[in-house]
Amino acid sequence: MSSAPLPRTFEDIAEGAVYDYGAYEVTRDEIIEFAKEFDPQPFHLDEEAGRKSMLGGLAASGWHTAGIAMRLHAEHLLRSDMFLGSPGVAELNWMKPVFAGDILSVQAVAKSVRTSQSRPGLGLVEFEFTLSNQHGERKMLNRAITLVATKDMDRSKPLAPSVPPPGDEREPAPRGIADPSQLSDNNSLLSGYWDDAAIGDTFDMGTYRFDRERVIRFATKFDPQRFHIDEAEAKAGPFGALTASGWHTAAAAMRRLVLSRKPYYDEARRRGLPEPAKGPSPGFRDLKWIKPVYAGDTLRYTMTPADKRKTSREGWGLLFTRVDGWNQREEKVFEYTSASFWPRRSA
Repeated sequence: MSSAPLPRTFEDIAEGAVYDYGAYEVTRDEIIEFAKEFDPQPFHLDEEAGRKSMLGGLAASGWHTAGIAMRLHAEHLLRSDMFLGSPGVAELNWMKPVFAGDILSVQAVAKSVRTSQSRPGLGLVEFEFTLSNQHGERKMLNRAITLVATKDMDRSKPLAPSVPPPGDEREPAPRGIADPSQLSDNNSLLSGYWDDAAIGDTFDMGTYRFDRERVIRFATKFDPQRFHIDEAEAKAGPFGALTASGWHTAAAAMRRLVLSRKPYYDEARRRGLPEPAKGPSPGFRDLKWIKPVYAGDTLRYTMTPADKRKTSREGWGLLFTRVDGWNQREEKVFEYTSASFWPRRSA
């Protein structure tokens, strides 16, 4: 199947159109650099830990992989200013680990193309994106809606109905359990076992501030769209001010998830509990960027174990966790449901 010419307007996108683009070589140094900032787990930081893990080697964080894919989209498919961001990702699967030396490219298929019923001039395209390496190995697959301006869209009406005033230094209020001493030995955050996951308990993961420098630095690397990197362009853009990339919002959630677990690991060691192996994530679903995250916003993240199931992988179970993000105005701006492998005590 041949690749269609990259579109310049919404009207250029036909249902079933296929777009092939990109060639991005992944390096060891950038795998470690990203992991240190956003996903500091051993199998993303250390060669030996990676070899001993389920991944089989030093592998890129899944959020790093998603960021690389986003960069390829921004440099190729999304070059036109008709693209206005995305409300979320229906499903994303990390199919195989990404290692240093992988050269990644994207195939995007327009699964559905329609105009909005509630917003004249706004088009919605559901893309299925497949990220593969130079050997044809599929590394990541995701489905997402992209907002696209039609030729007759009224650009004077921003997508965000109001822009909050700058300089809001408040911090979102704490939410959920934050003190590991409150937990019993057989809570999964202390024991480390899938069997002990406390379904329905909400845990506070702490906060992350999206200051201007962080917003621009992340977007420059992974999502160089005008409303993420240029304040003047952003002011005239669809959100009315400089906004964080949605993938920055997600990567920050991963950072807080990993860092917030440390006090629980420390408490488990203090109690003399064993430390089981830790597993990676095969993907997530129902990611929603509910409201824009503006430069200067601070988000508080929470995680709530929602469901779990046994798997065919011996000794491991899947835990499904909902992650939510709230800004300093106590508005929910972000959510998704992740899946991750946890060791089973019975094994």
